[in-house]
Amino acid sequence: MSAVPVRAEPTDKAEQTTQLLFGECYTVRQSQGKWHQIEVAADGYVGWIDHLQHTPVTPAYFAAWQAQDHPRVLDVVQTVSDEAIRIPVLLGSRLPFFDGMTLQLGDKALFFNGTATNPGAPADATRQVQLLRKMGQLYLKAPYLWGGKSVFGVDCSGLMQQLYGLVGVQLRRDAGQQIEHGHTVDFVTQAQPGDLAFFDNAEGRIVHVGMVLDEGLILHASGEVRLDPLDHNGIYSRTRQAYSHKLRLIKRLLGT
Repeated sequence: MSAVPVRAEPTDKAEQTTQLLFGECYTVRQSQGKWHQIEVAADGYVGWIDHLQHTPVTPAYFAAWQAQDHPRVLDVVQTVSDEAIRIPVLLGSRLPFFDGMTLQLGDKALFFNGTATNPGAPADATRQVQLLRKMGQLYLKAPYLWGGKSVFGVDCSGLMQQLYGLVGVQLRRDAGQQIEHGHTVDFVTQAQPGDLAFFDNAEGRIVHVGMVLDEGLILHASGEVRLDPLDHNGIYSRTRQAYSHKLRLIKRLLGT
């Protein structure tokens, strides 16, 4: 499936805490009625999915999936297909075992003719930042959606996780977890494009994250994916004409 909601509790009315995009793997921890409690393989996130949205794979497939980094979709929307099915796949979705033409989803071989990342390419911070800029532009104006990870709805940490995944860096899911990655940048004036900026609330809890871009701007999801000015105080909302998020610290993940 393109995007499966992962919920906090085993009910359709429960909060969506994250999503599974096409090509992701997970383990089933327990079942309750029509619901499976899962743990996402890539980031350890735990939640509930409807059993009708569950695609079983063999232990051998799961082990092989975990053992390698898979290409990611670089198109906003593309499709994978065989003679019987056609599945939309979204920007950032994994293409398991993709060989340039076909991928393997469980026991199905599916055709893909869009553009994708090359996980085997040597990591280069300059090229990584270029791709982050380019892909970030594709998310602009995407609506904010709590727990979302796609161009059709995304939250702040989901946006960062998806963007960094495109350059081969696996982040954890929540902003409060993502702050554990990388090295601290001492001053906002030393920030470079691709750095992550974190913001806290009055209690000191990390509640927001965005990506530093050029000329004192930050890409973040707040109401929508947007660009706003960033300085030592935090994010200045052009819409509100006031500061919207208080800066806690900046972390560098690329080129370290």
